[in-house]
Amino acid sequence: MKIGLSVPLAHETPQQWAKKHRELGCGSVVFPVNCEASPETIDAYRKAAEQEGLIIAEVGIWKNVLAVDNREREEAVAYSINQLKMADEIGAKCCVNIVGTPHGPIWDGGYPGNFSKETWKMTVDSIQHIIDEANPVNTKFSIEPMPWMIPTGPDEYLRLIGDVDREAFGVHMDLINMVNCPQRYFFAEEFMEECFSKLKGRILSCHIKDVLLLNEFTFQLRECACGEGTLPLEKYAQLATAENPDMPMIIEHLHSDEEYLQSLSYLQKRLKTDSCC
Repeated sequence: MKIGLSVPLAHETPQQWAKKHRELGCGSVVFPVNCEASPETIDAYRKAAEQEGLIIAEVGIWKNVLAVDNREREEAVAYSINQLKMADEIGAKCCVNIVGTPHGPIWDGGYPGNFSKETWKMTVDSIQHIIDEANPVNTKFSIEPMPWMIPTGPDEYLRLIGDVDREAFGVHMDLINMVNCPQRYFFAEEFMEECFSKLKGRILSCHIKDVLLLNEFTFQLRECACGEGTLPLEKYAQLATAENPDMPMIIEHLHSDEEYLQSLSYLQKRLKTDSCC
């Protein structure tokens, strides 16, 4: 596997960016600029990653392509297409978004309508449109699973893959986001095995973090940094490496460069890897 960070860390040039990640022992990176950057800037970061032997794991979108507001939705879809085109140009492993929602003010929020037949069809149509417009050949579009938004588990992901029916649609594995019930929390190893078994051959990139059950009623889970929860991260790394020895494993959702560096060091020691070999 190739551990990486979801942040670019403080840097002044593309070369410094790539060198810093390599010297820290990272083997993968999240691309630090978007499609609105100049072609020269995009290419400079691509070349810097290549020169340091870093895999470009992801190009992020993080826009609500199902927004109720027509202008917001159209702009999000256009941005998604352009991000996917850029990901294809730089050879990223995937271009990733979440499904989004038209059912409330929080773009990544949980609402009953997220699971309606109408939302499912909107999701499939949106993914197909983005892929068909960008027509990628060197990368794939992917959806990050969510606790309260499709896909919430491997079976929903398989159904989504079947309904989208596009070769350029693959899996973004955020396993922790799918730990959303007692069974998946307490029997995490079995759930991990289920995910990797059912989605085998389709997984492009992974997020790695941790989760902790809180004592307060009712059932509450808190996402946390690696080592602050109870997940068998060794098992996660083992399954990811079996799927692809060069699988990107991206640390995310921390609050500062210092926290990312601490988490990276912890994970490297715990998994006994420099993450780039």
